[in-house]
Amino acid sequence: MPISDIRYHRLGYIALNVTNLARSAAFYEHIVGLTPAGNGFFRCSDKHHDILLVESPTPGLKRIGWQMESPAALAAVRAQFAQTTDVPESECESLGISAAFRATEPTTGTVFEFYVHMSSAPFTPTHTKIARLGHLVLSSPTRDATATFMRDTLNFRISDKIEDTVVFMRCFPNPFHHSFGVGNGPVPILHHVNFMVTEMDDIGKAFWRVQKAGSRIVFGPGRHPPSDSIFLYFLDPDGITLEYSFGMEEFPESEPRPARDMPKGLDSIDYWGAVPQPGFGATGTIER
Repeated sequence: MPISDIRYHRLGYIALNVTNLARSAAFYEHIVGLTPAGNGFFRCSDKHHDILLVESPTPGLKRIGWQMESPAALAAVRAQFAQTTDVPESECESLGISAAFRATEPTTGTVFEFYVHMSSAPFTPTHTKIARLGHLVLSSPTRDATATFMRDTLNFRISDKIEDTVVFMRCFPNPFHHSFGVGNGPVPILHHVNFMVTEMDDIGKAFWRVQKAGSRIVFGPGRHPPSDSIFLYFLDPDGITLEYSFGMEEFPESEPRPARDMPKGLDSIDYWGAVPQPGFGATGTIER
C-alpha cells in the first residue's frame, strides 16, 4: 500500500503511567480540568477518553493512540510495520475503540496504538475550557531518525524545525501545526503533553491556580514562534510536564507553506523571553 493511503483523523489519546493513581486523578481533575470517566479515564472532549492514567512504579508514557481516518488508512499504516499486535476485543471495549493494533516505533521504543472509531458522549468543559488534546513531544537521542521514521514511514508532515533542538510534525491531514514533536535528549523520554484551550484567560487563570495547588510553573507564560501559540508549562505530581496552549497555526491539506528551519536559541522558542526552569521536560520514562 502506498504511504499516501495513511491518513490520520487526530491524536486519539495518551496513556500515562503515574505512581499514585488517586493523587494524580485528583490533580488532573481539579487542577488540569479534565473530567473523570472511571477506571483511570479522563476527558477534555466528547471522546470516550483523552487521557488514561495507569498506576506504575515509574512515571511516564505508556502509549500513544492515533485515530485513523478510515479502515483503509488503518490497513495502510499496519502494512508499514513488520510486527504488530492486535488489541484484544475485551480491551478495545474498555477503551471505547474499534478493532485496533499496537506496534513499536523503532527509534524510541514508544508503543503506538492505531484505531478508527472511538465512542463519544456529550461533554461540558470544566473550569478550563480545553478544546482538545493537542500534542505530545518526545526527546530522542536519535532525533533525526525518529523524525524520518514518522515522515517517511507513517506519513507525518514536518511543519517546522529548530536547529539541533526540535522537529514539529503533524499527523497528515490533521491541520494543526503539530500533533507530535521530537527533540534532542540523551535517552528517549516523554517531554510534555499539551492541552489546547479556547480562551487566553485559561492561561492566566492556570498560572495562579497551579501555583496555589503547590505545583511548579517550569516555562512561561510565553508565545512560541513556530506555532504562534501562547503557552504555559507546569508539572503534575510525578514531575511530568504538561502544557496549556492557546491558538495554533493550521495547514491546508493541499499546497501548505514549506517547513521552516529556525535558528537554535531561545528566540526561536519564545517571543516573550521566558526561560525554561529545572524540571521542564525532565520526567517521563517511555514504557517498553
